[in-house]
Amino acid sequence: MSAILFRNVNILDSTGADPYPGDVLVEDDRIAAVGTVDPARAAGARVIEGRGRTLMSGLCDAHTHFSWNNSADLDGLGTMPVEEHLLFAIESARTYIDCGYTMCVGAASAKERLDVVCRDAINAGRIPGPRYLANGPEIAVTGGALVKSITKFADGPEGMRKAVRELVDIGVDQIKLSMTGEEITGTKHAQDTYFSEEEVAAAVAEAHRRGIRVTAHARSAESVKMCVRNKVDIIYHASFTDEEGMDMLEANKDRVFVAPGINWLIATLYEAEAFGYPQEAAEAAGYKEELEIATEGLREMHRRGIKILPGGDYGFAWTPHGTYARDLQHFVERLGFTPMEAIIAATAWGGEIMMRPNELGKVQPGYLADLLLVDGDPLADITILQDRDRLHGIMKDGRFHKEPQD
Repeated sequence: MSAILFRNVNILDSTGADPYPGDVLVEDDRIAAVGTVDPARAAGARVIEGRGRTLMSGLCDAHTHFSWNNSADLDGLGTMPVEEHLLFAIESARTYIDCGYTMCVGAASAKERLDVVCRDAINAGRIPGPRYLANGPEIAVTGGALVKSITKFADGPEGMRKAVRELVDIGVDQIKLSMTGEEITGTKHAQDTYFSEEEVAAAVAEAHRRGIRVTAHARSAESVKMCVRNKVDIIYHASFTDEEGMDMLEANKDRVFVAPGINWLIATLYEAEAFGYPQEAAEAAGYKEELEIATEGLREMHRRGIKILPGGDYGFAWTPHGTYARDLQHFVERLGFTPMEAIIAATAWGGEIMMRPNELGKVQPGYLADLLLVDGDPLADITILQDRDRLHGIMKDGRFHKEPQD
């Protein structure tokens, strides 16, 4: 048995309790003891001197695209040849864990098996990366695709069932329905809903029958309500949720997750000019209005206790891989989360969305040892989690991905 003792760390355990000084013992891949550790049990353990640094759970990104390739336009997601695209996805997986993300929920793959291959390679120890739930290409109806070259098309209830079965056959953990538009396309608008009720119902029923979950790109008010009515598990964006939809989400808050991808809206509005999409164009397309409405709605969801998780649709030129923890700053500065609430959303709720709430996302005995040793206090300054140099140690499964710095 291998053992590692973190001595004299500030333990941020993600239960909601204030951080406290103590020790944490890891045995093999699990956290064995937290707070006060029996010296006899820790005898022979490798000792990491914390010197008051923060020890916390690894982070979760609930809206991950390994295969979004930092393109400056939507079509660039589909034009990269498959060999180079797989290499890029492998590099993205490493970037996530380099940034302290030990849990990721796949939100669509640009080619059919990229997510599945990366997940399997991570699980086999062939490549470094976070724990990953793999998706396939997003499913859209004819006329409703955001990017045709990365889309799996299906029409009608039977078409949806067939598409789900085909993705189940390649080994996905969840599917994604692309239900609404996206203003940057110029033709597919955020408040347009392309799926019928019957199509959503058929896709969800088939997926759940086969033991996989359903995610959805759903910006319009009607699409959010369709998601809740038909038991979609993870709703992406939810920008234009109306009062009826808000009530429905609140009534189902024990089972549904919202991952708004807020950084996409902010960066597309304010930071895409260098890549050919100036702020004036973004405002004219409706991104300023969407950001304002989404911010108000997400603040209301937060007040109602609906589970909102970080994950910012990273992987475009203006939302590049490696900047993932910007979401936590947005949660605090824009959505009204306290730093503690933002960290719980990215850790404890991460364990929930990964379907392992008693194993992931907390620094507690019996949990898997996915841990960050942080130089500083993220409750005092949430932005330090954006600085890789402040992540002095990164552990997954009781093994260091990044060896601790002295």
